[in-house]
Amino acid sequence: MTPRKLLFIKDVFIFTLTAFGGAQAHIAIMLKDFVVRRRYISETELLELHALTQVLPGPSSTQTLVGIAYKVGGLWLALLTFVIWITPSAAALCFFGIIYSMLGEKDRFDHVLSYVQPIAVGIVAYAAFKLAKSVLKTKITIWLALSAVVVTLILRNAYVFPILILLGGIISSALDTTPEESELRVRLFSSINRNKVLYFLGVLLLFAALGALINQTSPFSLPIRLFENFYRNGIIIFGGGHVLVPLMFTEFVEMKQYLSANEFLSGYALQQALPGPTFSFTSFVGTVTMKNANYGILGQIIGSIVATLGINLPGLILVLFFVPFWNDLKKIAHIRNSLSGINAVAVGFIIAAFIFLLQPIGLNLMSVAIVLGTFLILNFTTIRTPILIIAGILLGLYL
Repeated sequence: MTPRKLLFIKDVFIFTLTAFGGAQAHIAIMLKDFVVRRRYISETELLELHALTQVLPGPSSTQTLVGIAYKVGGLWLALLTFVIWITPSAAALCFFGIIYSMLGEKDRFDHVLSYVQPIAVGIVAYAAFKLAKSVLKTKITIWLALSAVVVTLILRNAYVFPILILLGGIISSALDTTPEESELRVRLFSSINRNKVLYFLGVLLLFAALGALINQTSPFSLPIRLFENFYRNGIIIFGGGHVLVPLMFTEFVEMKQYLSANEFLSGYALQQALPGPTFSFTSFVGTVTMKNANYGILGQIIGSIVATLGINLPGLILVLFFVPFWNDLKKIAHIRNSLSGINAVAVGFIIAAFIFLLQPIGLNLMSVAIVLGTFLILNFTTIRTPILIIAGILLGLYL
């Protein structure tokens, strides 16, 4: 391995342990460390990679970092970077999920987290507000967002999400794409390797079939079904980690009742205090799901692994598939123009998530004050989310 690649791996380790604040903060750190300081890629290349991740479903920070690694050292360096990036936060949340029910003073532990949970809801409210300001700029996007909120609140079904995302992209693409751009799309898609697309879809169909056909009493049933659930969600998530929250809450808490609303909020709050990808929250969900199904510690670790890999693999496969011909992909107007509709629907999902998440914390004076205070602090100060989470833990310890 060349000295440049070894230096890149070292920088990825440092980035992994210091990358607080979510996707937008991650991009700022990448610009400072990987572009300005080390010059692994140019600023233009970074912005183009970031644009690609906005078009593709999946975790944008992870995909951008993997794309940089691919440009620096090819496929194997990209895969090693992916492992380095997701492992620390996923392992920490798996550990937290395991010890959550093993503590001798679980009631005390829940009391501490009761101050953290409203902060997590306030973070979701802030994400909805910021994304709405940047995305909802036309009547169509506003109507798409409101429709997504209403439909999500009424149906409360996990399959609502992919349908609405598809419809949002189709509507905005149809309205904004000219006939000339449609002809260009046909010529560009004719050069895509269809076998790779079929392999990608084949993995989804394989695990979907296994999840449906395997005996429900088998000890392998739940891990396989979990992998299919997370892999499916990884395919349809546009807009980053905050969009992940309403999807998982609807499917795993309300529909399947794999974990409670309080457990869900506790894990999400703890993830906000950690560096690394927001998608690592799935590690906690997988761990607690297996715990609640009476699997042992080994089963809970397996739950963490299948959840983390399931949610990340679609985005990883897609970015490695598209990076080599991104220059052609970005010319496809239907893909580019569908983004506004997809993002508008994502805003609706986050607003619905905020409404859903208000229910488990209760609408008492204390929780409302914490939610509102969190939103105001994030909106009007430079205080970052990990500091707020730590403050919530301290409140729970001493009040």
